[in-house]
Amino acid sequence: MRLLLIEDEPELANALSAALSKHGIVTDHTMHLDDAFELTRQNDYDAILLDRRLPDGEGLTFIPKVRRAGTETPIIVLTARNEPLERVEGLDIGADDYLGKPFLVEELMARVRAVLRRPSSLAEPSIAVGQMVIDPLHLNVTIASTPLDLPRRELLVLAALAKRKDKTVLRSTLEAAVYNYEEEIQSNALDAHISRLRKRLQDAGAGVAIHNIRGVGYLLKEE
Repeated sequence: MRLLLIEDEPELANALSAALSKHGIVTDHTMHLDDAFELTRQNDYDAILLDRRLPDGEGLTFIPKVRRAGTETPIIVLTARNEPLERVEGLDIGADDYLGKPFLVEELMARVRAVLRRPSSLAEPSIAVGQMVIDPLHLNVTIASTPLDLPRRELLVLAALAKRKDKTVLRSTLEAAVYNYEEEIQSNALDAHISRLRKRLQDAGAGVAIHNIRGVGYLLKEE
């Protein structure tokens, strides 16, 4: 899962990004509305977390702008301005949910899962390849009904490959699924994740293989 966080408090943004990463979520962060709009044009997000008080304006003005541009990504407003009429204002302008600060990460995760389950933004179904089943929303993997414990980034790589099974996935696509746009990516980092992932899948009898498409990317298929 990949989220866009639009928040002007650096400490809160860093803490929230770190907490979400433990749930297997990649978070892109910006504090400016114009930058946020450009990021929505460049990336596909599962959800957007939006603060109201931002350096370049009222956060709610972002919602109709991205909706007019064709973005239907669920938007959850995160704000200390949590009076009933302000919540009504946010929902009426097009927000999918409204969460007052302070909040627990567990509650935020529950809200994200809830908006992804709504008909306008259906969560992706489970993906079955070989003996392996992946739940993309909760990022769970089972092999022949037995849970497989994988490090977060290997889980993200596997989910990105499984969503496009039998198709070559570009290196840049896999890196975007694992790292946020601010992170510096080592040249061999993805290859290291793939190497360890291959061994874990083979040891678990997953019935799948990850093929290297030299100079392009990787491909996952049943053995």
